[in-house]
Amino acid sequence: MADLHASGAGIVRSQALGVRRFVGGAGIYIVVLLLLLVGSLVSRDFLTSENILNIVRPVTLLGIVAVGLMFVTQGGHYVDLSIPATMALSGMVAVSTLGFGIAGSVVCGLGAGLLVGLINGFLIGYLRLNPIIWTLAMNFMLDGLLRWSTGGNQVYPDYATGAGDVFVQLSRFEVAGMPGITLLLVVLAVVAHVLTRYTCFGDQLQLTGSAYDVAATSGVAVRRVVLLSFLISSFTTAAAGILLASLGKQGTFTNGQGYDFNAVTAVVIGGVALTGGVGTVCGVVGGVLVMGLLGNIMTLAGWGSFDQMIAKGLLFVIVVGAMACAARRGGRDDE
Repeated sequence: MADLHASGAGIVRSQALGVRRFVGGAGIYIVVLLLLLVGSLVSRDFLTSENILNIVRPVTLLGIVAVGLMFVTQGGHYVDLSIPATMALSGMVAVSTLGFGIAGSVVCGLGAGLLVGLINGFLIGYLRLNPIIWTLAMNFMLDGLLRWSTGGNQVYPDYATGAGDVFVQLSRFEVAGMPGITLLLVVLAVVAHVLTRYTCFGDQLQLTGSAYDVAATSGVAVRRVVLLSFLISSFTTAAAGILLASLGKQGTFTNGQGYDFNAVTAVVIGGVALTGGVGTVCGVVGGVLVMGLLGNIMTLAGWGSFDQMIAKGLLFVIVVGAMACAARRGGRDDE
């Protein structure tokens, strides 16, 4: 009887692992293909070049954020809730420092975002603060700081020096007919794939996320790993914030709102376990495509913003619930 029970448990674990690999691999792209089919049935405008372009830019920005967030989630720290304010901060700093030239502007914007990541990573990695509570608090503090420092006003590029014109083109230039920001996402995804699959850091990140205490006793510098994961997340978040400010031709404290939830939903849909240790970049990119296509289809179908928020919330709950059930059946109850 014991052997039969052990055999049954092994089958369940294999099934759960198979489901997660399917979602995090080719399976998520089957969902993408199904959404493309549904979209073409919902509206004749779905496959037009104009609508595809409307999908590409928002999806690309979300993808840039999600690829970085994956490191935080895979490292066992759930989500970085300071993403919206970090995006707003980076965009506003970049716009405000255009007097230093476009290169100086981008460096200042990225630097501001990395500073947030450094603070988050130090307090969570070294002082072991709760990642959800602290990053949420950081988001509120940054949001208040931005509103106070600008008097609640937007910051606009200075076009007098020419740097402003270059800045607004950052999100619009194309390379061989492909949007430059899409190429940036591809580059970041490739780098993230290499980091997570072919480096010691990637192995240490997965071990830290799946078994923190084991990693610590095995000689892994777990605090440094956590710090680096938040730095990577803040870097991609800052890059997305600068591009979002470029796309909107202004820096404002409202930029980035909703990106935290949409990014973590894409990460989870892409097969990354909220408790860490599991997930692939390929799956995350697929999850981002699902989120982008789903939002566009609902818009074409006449769904309002509130309806879409409810639908995305339900999708997140369903996916997390399904993963939790699979994890419990597989012998884990911490999902």
